[in-house]
Amino acid sequence: MATKVLDITKEHCPMTFVKTKIELAKLKEGDILEVLLSEGEPLENVPRSATEQGFNVLSVEFVEGTTHKVIIKK
Repeated sequence: MATKVLDITKEHCPMTFVKTKIELAKLKEGDILEVLLSEGEPLENVPRSATEQGFNVLSVEFVEGTTHKVIIKK
């Protein structure tokens, strides 16, 4: 179960990961962030950048239309 849900479906890179990183900074170690984002650059960049920053990307799932859900553990 996610500790926090972040909807960045209307954001564009590089703001998608900037907003994701800000939300992750607010969470405690072990908390889960559910990020809703659009396909394309956000879907490519957010999971990769989160992994590069040392976060654990638990899953990437299709939701509907062009929306995907990325689950990240801090």
